[in-house]
Amino acid sequence: MITRTAVITGAAGGLGQATARRLLAGGLDIVAVTRDARSAEATRQTLAAEAQGRTVHALHADLVDRDAVQALVAQLRATVGHVDVLVNNAGAAFSGYAETADGIERTHALNHVAPFHLTHLLLDDGLFAADARIINISSDLVTRGRLDPSEPDVTGISWRNRFSQLTVYGTAKLANLLATTALADRLPNGMSAYSANPGVIRTAFNTKAGGLLKFVSSVVGVMAQTPDKAARTPVSLATAGTPPTPNGGYFAKGAAAIPPTGTHDADLATTVYERTARALGLDARPTAASRHSPPDDH
Repeated sequence: MITRTAVITGAAGGLGQATARRLLAGGLDIVAVTRDARSAEATRQTLAAEAQGRTVHALHADLVDRDAVQALVAQLRATVGHVDVLVNNAGAAFSGYAETADGIERTHALNHVAPFHLTHLLLDDGLFAADARIINISSDLVTRGRLDPSEPDVTGISWRNRFSQLTVYGTAKLANLLATTALADRLPNGMSAYSANPGVIRTAFNTKAGGLLKFVSSVVGVMAQTPDKAARTPVSLATAGTPPTPNGGYFAKGAAAIPPTGTHDADLATTVYERTARALGLDARPTAASRHSPPDDH
């Protein structure tokens, strides 16, 4: 029997590490991805102490760097050979505007473009198992997101002179949610993609972010969950015996939920998906309908 393997980004602490612990307990091998070599080794040691016969690998990549994402895929190919579950958890809400070396606003780079890139490179490389599940971590703040339906900015550079921490983070998460919906209809039969909202979590994520988000987190902190409790939703999506439905759906509190207002636009989801692929120099994957339609007669 082939052991199932889960790859979790942003696994150095908080929700990512809590998800890794619960998946280890559920019998999966783990590849924990962190930002640098020191945190990767510390994370490997922490998780290995609780592995109970499971295998723990730790890799590192600065996911805002496009080349680093490509290098991570090469490391995954050499380390595990197949991926059954991908949890795109790494994220940050930066307090000011800055662009990556690739010319992408860094909040969008980490929260939307990087998970899209990693997912599609794994698809193109054939590293996903036939029944793989892709879980993108969402946020309550998608309701703060703002995308122009006719010209959605998927790289965030339009925020250069009007940066707002909560709105930019919400917009990046909104783009990711919409792209996940579109991706689900483009996956090979048997694979699934989900958006998982863990809710408000008691971690260092908000305090490290600084800016307005740090203040807001101090106000709502009394309602925050522990990372272990928040991990319930991504873990249930990863381990359910039958793939949860709907494919491409939005999940919260361990179950399918009604997506936030403004995230139901299928045309916008398609546009966001296609523009993100173009920004990365990738080919947009065809929909299931276009794959199965008969060729035109000429």
